[in-house]
Amino acid sequence: MAASGVKMSKKRKFVADGVFYSELNEFLARELADDGYSGVEVRVTPVRTQVVIRATQTKDVLGEDGRRIRELTALIQKRFGFASGTIELFAEKIANRGLCAMAQAESLRYKLFGGLPVRRACYGVLRFVMENGAKGCEVSVSGKLRAQRAKTMKFMDGYMISTGFPKEVYIDKATRHVLLRQGVIGLMVKIMLPHDPKGKIGPAKPMPDAITILEPKEDLYARPGVAA
Repeated sequence: MAASGVKMSKKRKFVADGVFYSELNEFLARELADDGYSGVEVRVTPVRTQVVIRATQTKDVLGEDGRRIRELTALIQKRFGFASGTIELFAEKIANRGLCAMAQAESLRYKLFGGLPVRRACYGVLRFVMENGAKGCEVSVSGKLRAQRAKTMKFMDGYMISTGFPKEVYIDKATRHVLLRQGVIGLMVKIMLPHDPKGKIGPAKPMPDAITILEPKEDLYARPGVAA
């Protein structure tokens, strides 16, 4: 992915692109955790590489007079060896915070940091997600929650699929780790997105088992024995 003009096989290119995306995503997740970071998209054009940062608070990502985004651009450019002017960073506001698993995982993380009881924090996230139009939601918290022995607590609401290709399209998933005094707590948020024909708040492709019942057409021809 770096801007060097060295020829490589397709296999190596796919691996290099995947490593670049993973490292970039991890860096931005740590750097922009407080600003509601919700994912990144890399668009490669012949002239330059465009990195679109999705966040709930785009104003904080851009910084005062775009200072912060310029700093991030310089860091990424130096780390991955891009030539000057060949990489651009943009900030994009997500349409619905309640349907973004990353934003909700960060929200839950801060609630637990603040000392809120686990059950209350999880039910708060669950309710907020369902109120924002999700088809289903699952929140898992694992670790030493109250007693000395570690356990996993699962909170579920609505409809959730867990197999097949629709899982790749309809399920938004995020994991986070909270470093508390008693140990590390693992968080996982899974949100089943609603079907949206416009593709804004959910996948435009309907579920394979969705059945559409059409209205019967009017009789245009007179039946035999019946006056028109």
